[in-house]
Amino acid sequence: MKFAQFLLRNSSKADIPKQVDRFSKFSPSPLSMKQFIDFGSANACEKTSFVFLRQELPVRLANIMKEIDFLPDKLLSTPSLQLLHSWYAQSLMELVDFLEKDADDKKVLKKFTETLVNVRNRHNDVVPTMAQGVVEYKEAFGVDPVTNQNVQYFLDRFYMSRISTRMLMNQHSLIFDGSANPAHPKHIGSIDPNCDAVEVVKDAYESAKMLCEQYYLTSPEMEIISINAKDPGNPIHIVYVPSHLYHMLFELFKNAMRATVETHESSPTLPPVKVRVSLGPEDLTIKMSDKGGGVPLRKIERLFSYMYSTAPSPVDIDNSRNAPLAGFGYGLPISRLYAKYFQGDLQLYSMEGYGTAAVIYMKALSSESVERLPVFNKSALRHYQTSTEADDWCMPSREPKKLGKYERTR
Repeated sequence: MKFAQFLLRNSSKADIPKQVDRFSKFSPSPLSMKQFIDFGSANACEKTSFVFLRQELPVRLANIMKEIDFLPDKLLSTPSLQLLHSWYAQSLMELVDFLEKDADDKKVLKKFTETLVNVRNRHNDVVPTMAQGVVEYKEAFGVDPVTNQNVQYFLDRFYMSRISTRMLMNQHSLIFDGSANPAHPKHIGSIDPNCDAVEVVKDAYESAKMLCEQYYLTSPEMEIISINAKDPGNPIHIVYVPSHLYHMLFELFKNAMRATVETHESSPTLPPVKVRVSLGPEDLTIKMSDKGGGVPLRKIERLFSYMYSTAPSPVDIDNSRNAPLAGFGYGLPISRLYAKYFQGDLQLYSMEGYGTAAVIYMKALSSESVERLPVFNKSALRHYQTSTEADDWCMPSREPKKLGKYERTR
């Protein structure tokens, strides 16, 4: 019996590269927010969802698994990356098992939903595990420009892929497990078809305020103004995933509060964090401004870098004062991915010596909020094969060249 199990386990392991090659030949099929809503509200058919997901989820997993192989060998050999790879391989094979199953069998549909929940739970710690792998690699081998460029490119795509697969799994399991969310009965899966942007801002502020006061014993107030240019005088509502918006806002509030408190620690009062929410015909824009001293221009892009994170590794922290407001330093880059996932963006604009403004852009129309998904192709492959070339702009030297041909001697 044990020998049979051994053979079965090893034959499935040998089959993993074949399945990755097979499914990575397909491009993922991005869905719009409108499609998510239409499907969940009017035409919620578990069989249709099952038939789509049993093909689509392996395609999305396989596309990103192909890219994992192009990471530096020394990074791939870290214990964290080995563990991560095993999770993805196991999940892929579990989903592939359903390809030949009968879509009309209720037991199969029930088993599929259970499998999705198991896969989602298995991948709960993907972000910190990958982050730990990067930390292990940096500590052992340091950072060079080519590796930094490749890892940045890969992690943006890897985490975006994870956001998308979790979105699909959440929608299916929430809609078809037979129980509506009593706290949010009108939600369609994880989507709120009538998301009140200002309320999400207030929720994120209160959570960040509580955290800030816990560690600094004080926190700045918030001033919020909303402008509904699309429907003046009415609250701002859009179709969105409240948890995604909350994640972005909570991260920005944490940064704004920490900067404000530390910059004005000797002042009797703290300047408020100002928030403006504006809805136009195309975009919903949220701007958050603080007077936290700002950061120099050269450091802005580093705030979105996975390799240049200045935050201490949580593994090495022992209740550090800043730990809950820092973590792996991945908050900003992943928040930007949440914004970009449905064709939005997150930008930082800073005035060193004064403060920073963070702007979240989201699509106002659900038909234009379409998933942004990575696909493995020749274009992606070229990113991993590029090497550092000489800069085609002059780099300023520390000492300006002396322009006079002859120098007068005194």
